[in-house]
Amino acid sequence: MLGGTVTLEYEGEPGARIAVITISSPEVRNALTPGMGRDLVALCDRIDADDQVISAVIRGANGTFCSGGDTREWTVISDAASDEAYRSTSAVYESFARFGRLSVPSIAAIRGAAVGAGLNIALAADLRICAEDARLIAGFGQIGIHPGGGFFALLGRTGSREAAAAVGLFNQELSGRRAVEAGLAWEALPDAEVEARALDLARQAVPNGRLGRITTRSFRLELGPPAVSLAAALELERGNQMWSQSERIRFTKADRS
Repeated sequence: MLGGTVTLEYEGEPGARIAVITISSPEVRNALTPGMGRDLVALCDRIDADDQVISAVIRGANGTFCSGGDTREWTVISDAASDEAYRSTSAVYESFARFGRLSVPSIAAIRGAAVGAGLNIALAADLRICAEDARLIAGFGQIGIHPGGGFFALLGRTGSREAAAAVGLFNQELSGRRAVEAGLAWEALPDAEVEARALDLARQAVPNGRLGRITTRSFRLELGPPAVSLAAALELERGNQMWSQSERIRFTKADRS
C-alpha cells in the first residue's frame, strides 16, 4: 500500500498543549496520499475534541515539508474522471481544508519544499515560518494540470493577487525569504531554527483555550475569504469581547479569594 504516515504529538504543559502534526513519507519527500489525507482529517478531529490544546504546528519529516500529492496513486487509477479518482482527490482536498478549519490557531513550519498540495496545506495554516532556502512551488503547470484544492483562494487570501498570479499562472518559485517579502510568510530563518521558532510562537497563543478558539474563529470570519466590512466585524466581535471581559473578571475574583 502506498503512502507514509501523519502523526500527532504534544508539546507543553497540561492545559496549554501544542499539537504537533508531522507528515512523513521519506521515499517521496512527504508526498500525500488519499489515505494520509484521511489520517490528517482524523487527527484534526482529535485536536478539536481536546480542550487542553491551544495551538497546532504542522511540519514535514526529514527536513522537507510536503512535495505535493503522491503521483504514484495516478498509475493505479485508469480514468482521471472516475468516481474512484474523485474520491481520492476529495480525500486530499479535505485534508488541508480540514486543517484550515482547526478550532485552534495553526502554524506551518516550512523546511525544504512545499509543492502543490503541500503548498496548499501550508497556505491553509494561519501563519507560516519558513527556512530562508525553503522552496514554495505551485508545480501544477509544470506537470500539465490545473491547480486544485482552492489554490488561488488560499494563496490570494494570504498574499496578494500579484503573488497568486506569479506563482499560479507563471510558475514562479518563491524562496522562504521571498515568501516573507510577498506577504506569504511571517518569518524566514536558517533551516535549523524553523521548527523551534514555530513551537515558540505556538506557545504564545492565547492560553485560555476557549477564548483562543473564539478569537481564532473571529480572525478567520473577518479576514475570509471573503473578508467582512469593519461594521460587520464590530458586531461580530462585540459579544465575544464582552464575554471575555466577564470571564476575566470572574477569574480575577477567583484568584483573589
